[in-house]
Amino acid sequence: MSETILKVANVSKRFGGLQALSDVGIEIQRGQVYGLIGPNGAGKTTFFNVLTGLYTPDSGSFELAGKPYTPSAVHEVAKAGIARTFQNIRLFPEMTALENVMVGRHVRTHSGLIGAVFRTPGFKKEEAEITARARELLEYVGISKFADYKSRTLSYGDQRRLEIARALATDPQLIALDEPAAGMNATEKVLLRELIDRIRKDNRTILLIEHDVKLVMGLCDRVTVLDYGKQLSSGTPAEVQRDPKVIEAYLGTGGQ
Repeated sequence: MSETILKVANVSKRFGGLQALSDVGIEIQRGQVYGLIGPNGAGKTTFFNVLTGLYTPDSGSFELAGKPYTPSAVHEVAKAGIARTFQNIRLFPEMTALENVMVGRHVRTHSGLIGAVFRTPGFKKEEAEITARARELLEYVGISKFADYKSRTLSYGDQRRLEIARALATDPQLIALDEPAAGMNATEKVLLRELIDRIRKDNRTILLIEHDVKLVMGLCDRVTVLDYGKQLSSGTPAEVQRDPKVIEAYLGTGGQ
């Protein structure tokens, strides 16, 4: 029997006179790649930002791995088990690739300020483990040879992969990718798809916002379509592609 990793129901969010989300809900099973798509202004990024603690919802309920979960602040969301990347890359440009991943891993550390100041044996052991895990993740995403390069010197596609490595470093139950293919060329998109496939095969769960509908439909197990902040359609990629409401939202209607 499949395990529900994320269950979100009746999420609404208003900004002044704009109803950005109206009673949106999704349910994601462990090991799925779940796509969230919709025209510009549909509410996809708002939903992501609510889910990951950047915005406070006006209403809604959240469960993560069967337990109630409140997306109250970004660091608390990471501790709860949701990691995300951003549409606009947010790496530490003057840090190396390795250091960027190590920052992500520190969410799971136990040594406190005293351990860091006095360089206790426990702190040193934990730092060595963090470094080793960060190197493993750079290898996993295919950029281990750039471990000691400053992140700003990496190519655009490799920076995206580095962001994913940093997200994976938090040991998330769910990794949320916000437009990971944005700005990528065709070759980089193929490599991205292979990486997402690899993450899925390792029984990790992914929520994907993406404008590249072809990528979403070829990669996702289930898809939800938003339009003007409302849930327009949900189902398998084939079901969603056949839905007249989705066709109208993307292509408009002829005639009249």
